[in-house]
Amino acid sequence: MMSPSLRKLVLLTHIITAIGWPGAVAAFLALAVTGLTGSNARIVCAAYLAMEPITWYIIVPLAFGSLLTGLVLSLGTKWGLFRHYWVLAKLLINALSIILLLLHTRVIADVATAAAKTTLNGTDLRGQRVQLVAIAIAALLALLVATILSVYKPRGMTPFGGPKKILDTVGK
Repeated sequence: MMSPSLRKLVLLTHIITAIGWPGAVAAFLALAVTGLTGSNARIVCAAYLAMEPITWYIIVPLAFGSLLTGLVLSLGTKWGLFRHYWVLAKLLINALSIILLLLHTRVIADVATAAAKTTLNGTDLRGQRVQLVAIAIAALLALLVATILSVYKPRGMTPFGGPKKILDTVGK
């Protein structure tokens, strides 16, 4: 178990990263929507050019910070990593979100590269541009679910979560 002061520091860091992550994704979504629907070519290009550094310097570090601090909290406190379903659900949401984020950095890079080289019209890379909006919306929804789980902590313990049971066969 962690000392109270260390637990508070890790918890504070976890809250900052876990709430900062959806905030950064919301900013990314605003850029993706601007890029997809904008009519000013300079603003569209600027939106797509901003996505890549926002992804690598803000979203990715916040995502990994949330995962790391969440693991430290679960392993260093009474909640445990495998005791409660809500903790496992948050871990799964976090891990899958990071995997999908890293898989989609290629799309982000492709659209940013195209925006740097030329003016994008409404049909250029349309599928990839729509994908950026859709993935950001899906990420926000997943992170919202994780936040709700953190606040409400639904009941339910995994088979590993209950108190240790003494075998009934002892003494028989």
